[in-house]
Amino acid sequence: MKKKLLLFGILLFIIILLGIGSLFYFAGGNTYLKTHVGRNNININYNLIPVSIGNKWGYIDKSGKYVINPQFDSAFSFTEGLALVEVGNKYGFIDKSGKYVINPQFDDAGFFTDGLTPVKIGHKYGFIDKSGKIVINPQFDSAGHFTEGLALVEVGNKWGYIDKSGKIVINPQFDSAFSFTDGLAQVEIGNKWGYIDKSGKIVINPQFDSASFFTECLALVEVGNKWGYIDKSGKIVINPQFAFAFPFTEGLAAVEVGNKWGYIDKSGKIVVNPQFDSAFFFTDGLAPVKIGNKWGFIDKSGKYVINPQFNKIIWSTNSRYFTIPSLLN
Repeated sequence: MKKKLLLFGILLFIIILLGIGSLFYFAGGNTYLKTHVGRNNININYNLIPVSIGNKWGYIDKSGKYVINPQFDSAFSFTEGLALVEVGNKYGFIDKSGKYVINPQFDDAGFFTDGLTPVKIGHKYGFIDKSGKIVINPQFDSAGHFTEGLALVEVGNKWGYIDKSGKIVINPQFDSAFSFTDGLAQVEIGNKWGYIDKSGKIVINPQFDSASFFTECLALVEVGNKWGYIDKSGKIVINPQFAFAFPFTEGLAAVEVGNKWGYIDKSGKIVVNPQFDSAFFFTDGLAPVKIGNKWGFIDKSGKYVINPQFNKIIWSTNSRYFTIPSLLN
């Protein structure tokens, strides 16, 4: 399941059983957010953090104060001024006041990037704009977010990419694939992962058991059940040695060592000692960590800024690189 945390969610996105709990359980079983990661140029409001105490979700600010009271069956990060929420097994979008902008009506939905989001209508995925209008008709078996002008789509169990007109620009041919980041996307061919450019050309040959997107010029990869990091030439720069790990954000990456989580810098040096039961990536100087059954937030020195008190949280990385609205419980 740890591999699924990286590859299918949390993109993402998201995040499954990593000792973090059901990171990709995604309240209400949101299939889209279980299987897709969106990244790049996403305008996330870091001052509103989705949290749950009990069975309902609301939003807190960085002081821990509720800004939108718990009322949703699930709730996700704000992107481009709107947040995905679930009510009664349907998904819609609210603004920062908590008011519905798009009423809950979709069986599945993602989050907004480049003014569009994928939604499921019937048995197919299409795309809507921020008014709720369908701009690319539902026709795909699944779909990812637009990043760098392209969106991942599934057609007949193979994955390719479309542009914002809905035109296929890289034919569905991959067993699995993810969105573009810094001009590259990780794809699966014959149970191994490599990277393609935006023309569809393979630039790093499929050779890894799992592979993540590039952030800060490094990508997380799995080799023989251990995790390390490569550069954009495909060279290993931090040897696979961790039981699990997350991509770099803000110069640090969360890594698992001996069933505890800490943080390394880009040289591979441990800078926050492994001491947490679970941990996630840094955004805007804060990272969520878990002690026992509660989540809190630390700064880059490892000091608590918000003490562990929440049953579940939603978290997103720096908007330049990656977002994965993730249900951590």
